[in-house]
Amino acid sequence: MCENASGTTVFEIRENWVKRMSKLVIVESPAKAKTIQKYLGDGYQVVASMGHIRDLPKTLLGVDIEHDFTPKYVDIAGKSALIRQLKVMAAESDDVILATDPDREGEAISWHLAQLLKTDLQSCNRVTFNEITKTGVTQGMAQPRKVDMDLVNAQQARRVLDRIVGYRLSPFLWKKVRKGLSAGRVQSAAVSIVVDREEEIRAFVSEEYWNIDALLATDKNGMPFSARLYGNAKGKLKIKNKEQADTILAAIRPLTFAVDTVKRGVRKVSPAPPFITSTMQQEASRKLGFSSRRTMKAAQELYEGVELGGMGAMGLITYMRTDSLRISEDARRDGNAYIRAEFGEQYLPEKPRYYKSKGSAQDAHEAIRPSDPSLSPDKVKAFLTSDQYRLYKLIWERFIASLMANAVHDTCQVVIKAGEYVFKVSGHTVRFDGYTVLYTEGKDEEGEGDATLPPLNEGDCLTLRDLQGSQHFTQPPARYTEATLIKALEENGIGRPSTYAPTITTILNREYIERDGKLLKPTALGEVTTSLMKAQFPEIVDTEFTATMERQLDSVESGEQDWIAIIREFYDGFSQTLSKAEETLSGERIQVPEEETDVICDKCGRRMVIKSGRYGKFLACPGYPTCKNTKQLVDTTAGVCPKCGGNIVARKSKRNRKFFGCENYPKCDFATWNEPSKEQCPQCGKTLFKKNSRTGNKLVCLTENCGFEKAAVKGKKDE
Repeated sequence: MCENASGTTVFEIRENWVKRMSKLVIVESPAKAKTIQKYLGDGYQVVASMGHIRDLPKTLLGVDIEHDFTPKYVDIAGKSALIRQLKVMAAESDDVILATDPDREGEAISWHLAQLLKTDLQSCNRVTFNEITKTGVTQGMAQPRKVDMDLVNAQQARRVLDRIVGYRLSPFLWKKVRKGLSAGRVQSAAVSIVVDREEEIRAFVSEEYWNIDALLATDKNGMPFSARLYGNAKGKLKIKNKEQADTILAAIRPLTFAVDTVKRGVRKVSPAPPFITSTMQQEASRKLGFSSRRTMKAAQELYEGVELGGMGAMGLITYMRTDSLRISEDARRDGNAYIRAEFGEQYLPEKPRYYKSKGSAQDAHEAIRPSDPSLSPDKVKAFLTSDQYRLYKLIWERFIASLMANAVHDTCQVVIKAGEYVFKVSGHTVRFDGYTVLYTEGKDEEGEGDATLPPLNEGDCLTLRDLQGSQHFTQPPARYTEATLIKALEENGIGRPSTYAPTITTILNREYIERDGKLLKPTALGEVTTSLMKAQFPEIVDTEFTATMERQLDSVESGEQDWIAIIREFYDGFSQTLSKAEETLSGERIQVPEEETDVICDKCGRRMVIKSGRYGKFLACPGYPTCKNTKQLVDTTAGVCPKCGGNIVARKSKRNRKFFGCENYPKCDFATWNEPSKEQCPQCGKTLFKKNSRTGNKLVCLTENCGFEKAAVKGKKDE
């Protein structure tokens, strides 16, 4: 028997409800049902469908290619009892109201429910809530409409297209590369982006260059500042080696330095707009270290509702799948009231600030914002989990800051001359902090900051304190992080707000890419598969083609194109390409290069290689089948076990969470979530472990009866 959030069975709900004949409201999740039930009260019964109730079958294509690509939906396994009870409740209700999420997936769920419960698709029984608050629910219930078949068809088109690509391409990859692989319209393009970046890095040829910096002061006791050599009378100088640098240094040292020009100005810095799905995922990755999946899980919980003590259950943010920067005037008014009360009138702009969404934005929902701006993070902290609090704080601060006045900087650009040589330096002072009193946007790459400058005027003579040359090398483009990959997907029009997190999760789970700290790099499997896809199915991994397909699918939602015609046009070319690829590679199998290790096979002396199996990676002898030796792949860390002195190794839990344990398990049962450091405890000499908490990062000793701990130095890394 299916249960709701409070543990009451659907049957028990029905028994209590039939007595008063209420309206049946169906949402996706128990948490959402519980919150909405509080606002609707008597006369309504809110139940959860637990997400989709029908889908394409898992083990079959489930699409009738010969008859206009008709999807063959089946009831999802394990939901039969829930479906039966929903049918009974619907039959005995006064009205059935479909209140699933306000997006394509939610519309499709409502459509499936309408068909299963035999409600009239022409009746106005579909409602949506941009926020799960009393106001949001009341407004949503007051505006019922029909199920939007354009939205439904947009979801069907994506589902059918992705099913065709996945179910036709995946078996091809099984035969040519490895069993268990998958391909997809969005995931293959995403992997290709990561692989292309890796190829750029390999092809990059680093070049040497030198900078020359002068440490200067206005007089003997003046505040020193640094200026960098720009060039000479002929223009900008490029210093390519030490010999050039030494020659220039020798020429400059005896010269007199003086300020040539000072250009002062005022710079206004505007706040970032409120979050859309992609920017929320990027900022949570930068500032919180969250994966996109972790971000969306916390956001879903904040949207659906959280118990806030005496205030009851309430949704704390608006709908989290959106590409619009629009906000309601009510939210603007409430946000402005908070700013006025907490910071003062001067922190509000002279005119309200409106952000323009991208031309490709659907603009179906508002930007992501707090549903009640007066609920500051501190007011709700006690009721939230750590992830919920940290994400809510980020969303709340970003929204409030987006309404605030610009920061104002007094800027100063100085040109300094020493003979024919020209040095430049720029700096700024903060005239008004504006929105930065609350929030500043994170950056993927930190640039050079402005210098702090003393008062400088044209003609001032300067004292040379020091003159140094520094060697540098040009750097290849950086590998993607989750934040920068999501940004690349968005900029290239690949996928939509709801697809970024599952796409990245899929390509990680399929071992096409892997994490190297925060960075993402392709595996040998990812590179081989992408190379094959580029050779045989170039359109699938081509970003422009994928983006064009996304725009066509979006046109289904707007009612401009017929989804069947789009699928038919794609399928005709795709099926021909697939047949040609199978013919071209008939009988061939592509080998994935094996990664050789320093571990020596103790049976035959060969260097063991890393292989992937059903339960993850392991070490195997390359002499198979002559030598069948295998070993567990162990990731040894810096520390030693505080119990037995053995090495500490990194392992994965059943839920794929990283933890650290003793290599001598099961003889030694030491295990911890805390990562070992290279530092030793000053009291007992054992390894210190890194512990992160709300009160700050610490290094702690886990040796029994020791108890030593100290604050971790911010920014310090193990040598």
